[in-house]
Amino acid sequence: MKIILTHEVSGLGAAGDVVDVKDGYARNYLIPRNFAIRWTKGGEKDVEQIRRARKIHEIQTIEQANAVKAQLEGVKVRLAVRSGDAGRLFGSVTPADVASAIKASGGPEVDKRRIELGSPIKTLGAHETSVRLHPEVAAKVSIEVVAA
Repeated sequence: MKIILTHEVSGLGAAGDVVDVKDGYARNYLIPRNFAIRWTKGGEKDVEQIRRARKIHEIQTIEQANAVKAQLEGVKVRLAVRSGDAGRLFGSVTPADVASAIKASGGPEVDKRRIELGSPIKTLGAHETSVRLHPEVAAKVSIEVVAA
């Protein structure tokens, strides 16, 4: 199935790319989560608009990405969340929570769609996440999850 990506998807492509994927992957994962739309002749017009919007929000050069990476890796991020007695959280930490915690602790503003948690954060303690700043640059951010 041919689709147009509306968000960056790791291992697949960036927003505005037209890619071929398996039908089930597109129908059951990408399209319901608004990561992609079906490709049509009329949808080709949307591709240019998506690419223009991506250029506005994207870090343009590797030097800029490395500067933001240095800022991110130098910041101490603490995130206070509600938890139970055994150190398990009520729910989990989302990329939006991480982005707001980075901003609150004095770091640069980061788009929540660029934060990759790996596995869901559901316990208290120190956790490691990565932030894709540029296709060639990713920053590692340490997050300390504490009880609220």
